[in-house]
Amino acid sequence: MKNTNAHKVLLIYNPKAGNGMFKNSLDLIIEQFQKKDMQIIPIRADKPDFLSEVFRDLEKKKYRKVIAAGGDGTINVVVNAMLNNKIDLPLAIFPAGTANDFAYYFDIPHEIEQMIEVALDEKYTFADVGRVNEKYFINVAAMGFLVDVSQKTDPNIKNTLGVISYYLKGVSEIPNLRPIQIKITSEEYTAQEKIYFMLVMNGRSAGGFKRIAPTAEINDGLLDVMLFREMPIIDLPPLLINVLTGQHIENKNVVAFKTKKLFIESDQQVGTDVDGEKGVEFPLDIEVIPQCLRINTIHDNMEGAKW
Repeated sequence: MKNTNAHKVLLIYNPKAGNGMFKNSLDLIIEQFQKKDMQIIPIRADKPDFLSEVFRDLEKKKYRKVIAAGGDGTINVVVNAMLNNKIDLPLAIFPAGTANDFAYYFDIPHEIEQMIEVALDEKYTFADVGRVNEKYFINVAAMGFLVDVSQKTDPNIKNTLGVISYYLKGVSEIPNLRPIQIKITSEEYTAQEKIYFMLVMNGRSAGGFKRIAPTAEINDGLLDVMLFREMPIIDLPPLLINVLTGQHIENKNVVAFKTKKLFIESDQQVGTDVDGEKGVEFPLDIEVIPQCLRINTIHDNMEGAKW
């Protein structure tokens, strides 16, 4: 439901986003919203605990929407704070980070004037959210080899080179490639597997790979799961080509299925990643929360939504 009587908009931004350049657009954003009789309340996203306090004390009736400015990690922090404090305001996205896979799904523009135009409009699409243990994710939960590449990539290199920095770091990690033993339990697929890595996708792209989950729909009430099994090193190059073209689902070394819920166990120390940031510890209890968010988009598509 649109709260057209509210005149405040909470803008939560990553001060380091876009190599720190996003901050230069704050005055333009404030000006454009004031022209529409809306007041921007800016909050830095660098302290999650403070952000949670902001939402805990928020007078929802006074706010029209929330804007998250940054990459997937920033949006993740905002969404976790919103859902943990039962804030159901619409969410607009200003993709200003290194990885903007969630915004990419919705075709959110990257030019600041066009971002503002979308956020000023009242067109929305609903979106599912994933949850792994007590942490929500908007785009992807991952585990195993390479999933901590984002965490290991130097922030300065990340800001300068963007997504290519993930690829360069990934190549450097190949000599450390080791399989992990997991047990996965779900209604659709239950097995013990040796894997190199695993992705649980809500969106379609991750780390700049635009077709990592080519059949995923962000509001279908399902998560797309992909297990990349232990394989000979010689099989990695053709698999990478498959991933780039979105054809890896048919690869013999990949197990793929859709599910609402799954449980993953391992006796090994396994790195996990949630939306490009350090994840939670095993065991992993993962499920989808359907139609959890209203996202400001360029097209209105709320048919069948619960709002």
